[in-house]
Amino acid sequence: MLLENILKPPVPIFDTHAHYDDEAFDEIREQLLSEMAQNGVGVIINNATDLEKSAEKCLELSRHFDFCLTAVGVHPESVERYGEEVDIARLKELCKNNSVVAVGEIGLDYHYSSDRKQMQIEVFRSQMEAANEMGLPVIIHDRDAHSDTFEAVRSIRPKGTVHCFSGSKELAMQYVDLGLYIGVGGVVTFKNARKLVEVCEAVPLDRILLETDAPYLAPEPFRGKLCSSSHIYYTAAKIAEIKGISLENVLQTTYKNAEQLYLNR
Repeated sequence: MLLENILKPPVPIFDTHAHYDDEAFDEIREQLLSEMAQNGVGVIINNATDLEKSAEKCLELSRHFDFCLTAVGVHPESVERYGEEVDIARLKELCKNNSVVAVGEIGLDYHYSSDRKQMQIEVFRSQMEAANEMGLPVIIHDRDAHSDTFEAVRSIRPKGTVHCFSGSKELAMQYVDLGLYIGVGGVVTFKNARKLVEVCEAVPLDRILLETDAPYLAPEPFRGKLCSSSHIYYTAAKIAEIKGISLENVLQTTYKNAEQLYLNR
């Protein structure tokens, strides 16, 4: 399906999770971001994975492109090089930048980073606590760590979203009951995405956020290729199909959801 055949006229996209600081974009970053507006993209949140290089690159993108916002935090795969002594003062200092709207990407990853689980948990908790102190939402990474992630969130009660949600519909509704949003990306378009389809059926539209995780997880028909924020149209179209509603409704409601969480403070 051609992009121009999906929606006329385009409804703005709010991509709540991307990584345009990633080296995969080095050769095309400037041109790609310069063309976002004409491709219907209104807002992008770039998620840092550490408090140094990644955070600075995301902040630089925000200075250069006013539609790019920033989330700063220590990704679970970066935890080991910090140890439990993540510099929370540094995190708070970064959050003073006007473009920073969330603490993220933070969380737990037992798939690639199963060593030192307790260290991951402590760092995750300390960053959520800092976010609460600053009145910022969190952007949560949970890979193969559903139980520990939920227990930490339930204990600290941040506002925010569970990015690239991969749990059951029952777990999704538990997060919704805590006031969190569910992040849905291109995976929902995959043929083997039965669980995520069930999640989208169960979770009210006003608790869903659209995301890409660019440059990763491009939706069909771009699976395996470099992902861009404009691909959210395909994710939104799949959610519209699942829920039996219009594409415009999905895009407009999820845009308002993102505004409510990240911009209305």
